[in-house]
Amino acid sequence: MITQNTIQQILQRIDIVDVVGTFVKLKKRGNGYLGLCPFHNEKTPSFTVSASKEIYKCFGCGKSGNGINFIMEHEKYSYVEALRWLAQRYGVDVEETEQSPEQRQRAQLSDSLFIINGFAREYFTKTLFNTEEGQNIGLSYFEERGFTKETVEKFQLGYCLNTRDAFAKTAISKGYNLEYLQKLGLVTMRYEQPADNYRGRVIFPIHNQSGKILGFGARILGKADKAPKYINSPENEIYYKSRVLYGTYFARHSIDKLDECLLVEGYTDVISLHQAGVENVVASSGTSLTQDQLRLIRKYTNNLTILYDGDAAGVKAALRGLDMAVEEGLNVKVVLIPDKEDPDSYVQKIGADAFRKFIADNKQDFVLFKLQASLLDAGNDLNKKSKLVSEIAETISKINKTEGFTRQQDYIRQSAEILKIDEEGMTQLVNKFIREKMTKLEKELTKGKNPEYDVPEEDLPPIPEEYLDDTSNISLFNPHEKQEQELVKILLRFGSKVFSEEDKSNVADYIFHLPYDFESLSDNEMVKRILHEYKQEYDKGNLLDARWFLYHSDPEIAKAATAIIEDKEAELSTNWKEKFEINTKYGDNAYVTDTVSTTNYLILRKIKKLMIENQEEMKNATEYADQLRCLEMAKHLKEIEMELTKTVNTVILK
Repeated sequence: MITQNTIQQILQRIDIVDVVGTFVKLKKRGNGYLGLCPFHNEKTPSFTVSASKEIYKCFGCGKSGNGINFIMEHEKYSYVEALRWLAQRYGVDVEETEQSPEQRQRAQLSDSLFIINGFAREYFTKTLFNTEEGQNIGLSYFEERGFTKETVEKFQLGYCLNTRDAFAKTAISKGYNLEYLQKLGLVTMRYEQPADNYRGRVIFPIHNQSGKILGFGARILGKADKAPKYINSPENEIYYKSRVLYGTYFARHSIDKLDECLLVEGYTDVISLHQAGVENVVASSGTSLTQDQLRLIRKYTNNLTILYDGDAAGVKAALRGLDMAVEEGLNVKVVLIPDKEDPDSYVQKIGADAFRKFIADNKQDFVLFKLQASLLDAGNDLNKKSKLVSEIAETISKINKTEGFTRQQDYIRQSAEILKIDEEGMTQLVNKFIREKMTKLEKELTKGKNPEYDVPEEDLPPIPEEYLDDTSNISLFNPHEKQEQELVKILLRFGSKVFSEEDKSNVADYIFHLPYDFESLSDNEMVKRILHEYKQEYDKGNLLDARWFLYHSDPEIAKAATAIIEDKEAELSTNWKEKFEINTKYGDNAYVTDTVSTTNYLILRKIKKLMIENQEEMKNATEYADQLRCLEMAKHLKEIEMELTKTVNTVILK
């Protein structure tokens, strides 16, 4: 783990305008900056960045957050990956907490494998462009496929010489570990001598989400009776095929913006579509979809459109593994490319615009596509049709998200109509599958053996996924908690500012020296947590600011702080003084007045509660002494209420 010292150094140097400006063209507007939102398509800028508040906010799509959050959201990095990115940008040396020997060994091995893959990628690219064989065979193949030089360079394609050990000799001469070269599948042993595994093949590097090389796909050129068409890297400590989709690194921003992921089968399909300008596309590399791959897609979008060849094999392929996609909450569509075509050939044949239109016009809902295709296959076979009814009911039962209830009912109605069966019977069958799943899940949870939820600790991400949630769509505070939110905002923004010129006390001094515990006065758990942490540090002599909470390691606190800070203050117009000769304070200049009125409001609210409780106690009091005590308490509370009201000229709300 990265040490707190390193994190604090990063936070001291981070500049949100600089961070966001790396990816978005920003223009100065008033006290902030304005640009086109990188998270959705827009022609009129609605994306703002505040240097003083250190937050960004899009008024179009609602995305908001801080500098670290921006990197996580834009680059789809984990919290730790975002910190490393920022550390590199601002020249901060990353210190790690002490690791166990096993952890250190694993980390060193992963680093070594990434370094070797990086070297291999560079070697294969140079071989492609700088050798006669590479140009005549490898580059010619890519040109025949219609790939431009810019596309070849973008995807870092390469070529391995058709010699026994040219790469192996070069790698070993540079000191790379032979065991690691074998582990990565780059080198194999033949007759007890190292030999190139990819000789005579064009190379497709496979990138992770941050652009590092996980492995390679190597395609043979020409005919070879025994040799496979493709050789892929073996699974190892950094490459797990089931967790990777080819092209994710190049497609992630486009998927995010268009809110749709196109899925194809092969490397060349991805590259051709990208070159044509259809960039929201990734490939499963010919394998059935896995849960990890589907969850990777869901990081970017809930809309998955699968492009398959229109032949019989393509239709069958379209049905494999997609129940799992429905269960993951993805909105799945299927598009069948015309027979004897694939996405690569078809986009080159008709062009990008026509290809996009073809997709838009030919999307079929997966569940209904599966139903129609299977019904056609079943024909008049009653056994097949009966089995199909159960299969469709089971598929529909997997739509188990709350927000999918309406969609589930629509599927039941449409499926019953197509199958010519009773809708009520279909509903009962779907509910039967749901009950069976819940029973199974219950048993697994009881036994503590639920594979879906029992995740080894080392496999958990450094920061929960909730950190990436859009704060604008979450109601962190109820309307009656507005003043509690305001109190936190005052502390975060103005806690260290002078409150009284007489004794030079600051805003935090005033708040924490009032004879009331605002943490206990609050009804909101997040307010309590922030106030508690602020007070703890205050008691130690530390004055915190907004940065402490905006970049908090607890994503819930960071999210709440962002939502509080971004809340737009109602500011009085400066024209009031000119028109009405009234001296007004507004915005940041009103923090002293705001501090007094906010704290008094919260205290008044507590007084009102105590008054109500006291009245109830008086009603139930039977002893004279208890009645007298309640009367005295009522008088005391009323005096406090009047004093507070007089101080800030407040009207007490009934």
